[in-house]
Amino acid sequence: MSNKSYQFTSESVSSGHPDKVADQVSDAILDAYLQQDPESKVACECLITSGRLVIAGEVTSAATVDAVEVAREVIAEIGYTNCEIGFDAYKAEYLNLIHEQSREINHSVSTGGAGDQGLVFGYACNESPELLPLPILISHRLLEALALHRSTGTIPWLRPDAKSQVTIRYHNGVPTKVEKVVLSTQHHPGVTQQQIQQSIADQVIRPVLARFLPHSEPDLLVNPSGSFIVGGPHGDTGLTGRKIIVDTSGGSCPHGGGAFSGKDPTKVDRSGAYAARYVAKHVVAAGLASRCTVQVSYAIGVAEPTSLYINTHGTGAVEDHQIELRVKELFDLTPSGIINSLGLKRPIYAATSVYGHFGKPFLPWEKISPQIVAKLQF
Repeated sequence: MSNKSYQFTSESVSSGHPDKVADQVSDAILDAYLQQDPESKVACECLITSGRLVIAGEVTSAATVDAVEVAREVIAEIGYTNCEIGFDAYKAEYLNLIHEQSREINHSVSTGGAGDQGLVFGYACNESPELLPLPILISHRLLEALALHRSTGTIPWLRPDAKSQVTIRYHNGVPTKVEKVVLSTQHHPGVTQQQIQQSIADQVIRPVLARFLPHSEPDLLVNPSGSFIVGGPHGDTGLTGRKIIVDTSGGSCPHGGGAFSGKDPTKVDRSGAYAARYVAKHVVAAGLASRCTVQVSYAIGVAEPTSLYINTHGTGAVEDHQIELRVKELFDLTPSGIINSLGLKRPIYAATSVYGHFGKPFLPWEKISPQIVAKLQF
């Protein structure tokens, strides 16, 4: 690691990106079921394209939910109420194909087992107070700032669809400066590219970077492809679960492959990944490492994980195997243990469906327990 210098890049997408529209609809439908029936079993996925939304999946619940109405409200709130922008929530065609969950899957989770086999990863590092890598954190913050300007009208020509990308220079594993920022945003007609570039640089990018690495002088690529008037579902089809790297750590750690949105917490793709992140955060918060990757794997119908892997990437204060043994003592990583300890049968998932599932302090898997930290320390 001596004098090692390298770049690392992560990206994010806005609430108006078609894939994120699908994620938000899926999680809003999940929340609607959990609001009425916390025992609801939900696996909801969406496909959105020009003028059409398809909702599909499996549900077992005592709740009665109008999935189409939920979807319409979400899409309108995002800002898609006009076909010229990319979608009209009130004129679109909706197709609801939700059906009952398989009885075999329902049986496997009703006895406390995992609803499917799977492997999940969690990651934390000390690059930020959120214990997230800076490239993905800054990528999210840029688009949150952009969304605020759109909602308040301080940049009146913004439209919902947008993407960001941030490249950071590291030296010996420490972020030293932002080297490149790419931000592409949908906009109204009649706005010049010069106006777009100047407004986004001065009102969005520079204020955000000043909060993190203020002495950076990055190359800025604002709408590098030129005009971006046509966007949203009319410009590109969206699918639930297609932005899994945006949702997690921006590529700083492996990903098990399973998506999160639209799945109730008995699905270990979701709850297991949250638990792995929770473990990794506590390892770093306890001072046992500056970086930590956690992998947990599951078998369908079996409660106990089939494996647990801890990797502190050479930054550990003690051997990784010692941390693994302490984690096994302190964390219940069975599906029911995760659900109970983190309180996951609540309608909390709409908040995760855009700008990342990690790094938001109000989410239960993001909260640090001082008691656990104390017990982890050697």
